[in-house]
Amino acid sequence: MKAPKSTLPPDFYQRVFELVRTIPRGRVTTYGHIARTLGLKSSARLVGYALTLSNQMGFDVPAHRVVNRQGLLTGKMHFGGPEVMADLLRAEGIEIENDQVQDFKRLLWDPASP
Repeated sequence: MKAPKSTLPPDFYQRVFELVRTIPRGRVTTYGHIARTLGLKSSARLVGYALTLSNQMGFDVPAHRVVNRQGLLTGKMHFGGPEVMADLLRAEGIEIENDQVQDFKRLLWDPASP
């Protein structure tokens, strides 16, 4: 999947990958939180493109920890099977029901907050 043309900083994808690598095990964040932390608040969809690329290229990025703003596993189709993303999260102690993180507000990690 190729990202649409934009005025992104040339190192945008690398910055996304580096930030996602800091998400603590057993926690999740959202595409929007990542975009805002990187100073591009309207670029949540581009964060998704970056994470799709990370999966396709086999980069060491825990993209399974990134969900949509409601805690839904909207990126699950990019993990090689319909249950892979959920299984990775469950292995970290996160309860998933109907493709949604349970206790989402408690597990939500905001990279902008220390």
